[in-house]
Amino acid sequence: MIDRPEAIARLETALTENPVGALLGPRQSGKSTLARAYAETRSARWFDLEEAEDRAALRHPELVLKSLTGLVVIDEVQRMPDLFTALRPLADRRGAPARFLLLGSASPAIVRGVSESLAGRVGFVDLAGFQLGEVGVRACDKLWLRGGFPRSFLAASDAASARWRSDFIRTFLEQDLPQLGVRTGAETLRRFWTMLAHHHAQVWNAAELARALGAAEPTARSYLDLLCGTYMARRLQPWHSNLGKRELKAPKVYLRDSGLLHRLLGLGNRDELLSHPKLGASWEGFALEQVLATCGQHDAYFWGTHNGAELDLLLFRRGKAWGVEFKVGDGPQMTKSLHIALADLKLERAWIIHPGSKHYPVHEQVEALPLAKLDALVEAIMG
Repeated sequence: MIDRPEAIARLETALTENPVGALLGPRQSGKSTLARAYAETRSARWFDLEEAEDRAALRHPELVLKSLTGLVVIDEVQRMPDLFTALRPLADRRGAPARFLLLGSASPAIVRGVSESLAGRVGFVDLAGFQLGEVGVRACDKLWLRGGFPRSFLAASDAASARWRSDFIRTFLEQDLPQLGVRTGAETLRRFWTMLAHHHAQVWNAAELARALGAAEPTARSYLDLLCGTYMARRLQPWHSNLGKRELKAPKVYLRDSGLLHRLLGLGNRDELLSHPKLGASWEGFALEQVLATCGQHDAYFWGTHNGAELDLLLFRRGKAWGVEFKVGDGPQMTKSLHIALADLKLERAWIIHPGSKHYPVHEQVEALPLAKLDALVEAIMG
């Protein structure tokens, strides 16, 4: 088992400051394991809504939950969205005799229910798979290849990891999505997901993917909404400044887990990854997720113009703008795009994140920084 102290600390804060905590993330990302680690030293009652017995027990939630004290954990809560309404009066009780921890893997169902029923009463904690700070920098290449899902990362071999990811994709499409009410066929969604893998780290083009899929643009957008809402994909929104330039206005799209990206691309080992045309895009998405996991996902954008200038990641922290580029080569140098971004976006500083080992300046405001030394970026940005 890999310890996740930072995630435990965020969970502790959420439940200390609010009567309800929501631990959100993809299936099989370790939410239940983390919640059990948090609950093991506390008096806790656990309901797993994948179990028929627990679903039956909560058919009348007011009767069951109002007598409980201490920590109450409800896993896969999106399966019974009516619980949100029942939790509201319980969360408002004087003295908060119980704290409720909700675990879920489908953000649209959960966030909508929480925002409508539990506004001002809930603290959110996002949990992806393992991050570099949790597994250690020596495991960087393994994490990049296999992704962060615990069972994929901890598998006995690359082949076993690839088999687990193949099974995960099949189960997700054939079982998990139908449980959320998704009626689109599994093969259709697999085709779209695979197409998205080949467009990973590119600007979203609904028309292009819709044509390839033989569907309408709204259908392609709805499929993307579905993958983003279940934490499989990410939209990185564009930043629009008033520069009088023709700026890109569509988001960039990524698959959030590099291991699933590689499985959908048919890559099974490091040699296959290093020789694949999507190597640079894969590194960009992997390193992007590491930066957002440590610096937070709020106020994060990309920036680009139709003339070709682009910045992979633009972060606003402490009233300042910070830039990040991702390059897969070991010795990245200053680029024309970074010169333009420094001037047009008035960046405080910028970094080029690479997989090598050397940390060196490439400009008076720009440094080449190994991903293994990401703490230097975090310290500068977060203060």
